[in-house]
Amino acid sequence: MINLAATGIEALAVLIIVGGIVYGIPRYFLHRMKKAAGAYKRFKDSIGNSLLLGLESLVAADIIRTVALNPTLQGVAVLGVLVLIRTFLSWALVVEVEGTWPWHRKPGKE
Repeated sequence: MINLAATGIEALAVLIIVGGIVYGIPRYFLHRMKKAAGAYKRFKDSIGNSLLLGLESLVAADIIRTVALNPTLQGVAVLGVLVLIRTFLSWALVVEVEGTWPWHRKPGKE
């Protein structure tokens, strides 16, 4: 049952990422055809946000799977490495989307 829940969360994460891309591409071309200012930035923000949400969902699925199904020292070590890699990727995406490190955000810009 827990494995099924983790697999469902992983599937949801993939849907979030793919859905963000599928939704973002037509919007980008629509805004570009209208000569709207900032079309590329909106596109980049949309893709970046869907990637961030998808990555966080994948981390949640890994945590559920490791804690419930494989609570060994090796399983926790693998989880730690995965979380570190995905955290680094998330920070890189935040810097790309917002142009600043997460801890350098201006107050009220959450």
